[in-house]
Amino acid sequence: MGGTSDILELARDIRNMRIKVLVAKLGLDGHDRGAKVVARALKDAGMEVIYTGIRQTPEQVVETAIQEDVDVIGVSILSGAHIPLMKRLMNLLKEKRVDYIPVFLGGSIPIPDIEALHKMGVDKVFLPGTSLKEVIKYTVEAAKRKRGYREWRDLGNY
Repeated sequence: MGGTSDILELARDIRNMRIKVLVAKLGLDGHDRGAKVVARALKDAGMEVIYTGIRQTPEQVVETAIQEDVDVIGVSILSGAHIPLMKRLMNLLKEKRVDYIPVFLGGSIPIPDIEALHKMGVDKVFLPGTSLKEVIKYTVEAAKRKRGYREWRDLGNY
C-alpha cells in the first residue's frame, strides 16, 4: 500500500462494506492500551468496532462474535498465555461452525510461537511496532475474504 490512490481505494472499501470488528482482551491481562489504540484506529477508519473490555474468556468472545455477526475478530494478549487461550478460541469457533471469521492476534508474542498460532487457525499475528495502517489494511482484506467465503458457504458448500 503506497500511494494516495491506494489509500482512497481502501477508504472506499471500508465505507461501502460497513465492516464490523470485535476487539477483545483474552485472559487475566489487564493492560489494554494497545487494544484500545487498535480499536480506535479501526473506528476512525470507518469500521464499526465492538470492544469487549478486559478479562474476557474465549467463550465470551465467540458468543459476542456470533451475536454481533462480526467480519473480523481482533485479540490482544500480553500475559504470555496466548497459546492456550487462542487454541480454546479457535476450537470454539470450529465447534460453533463460524471458523470462517478471520482472527488476528496482537501483543508480545514470541516469534517461535507464530507458526503454532497460524497452524491453529490464527490468520495474522501483529507484533509490537506494527503500523496502524497495516492493521487497517489487513482488516479490510480479511473482511472481504470472510464475506466471500460466507456467500460460498450459504450456497450449501459447507
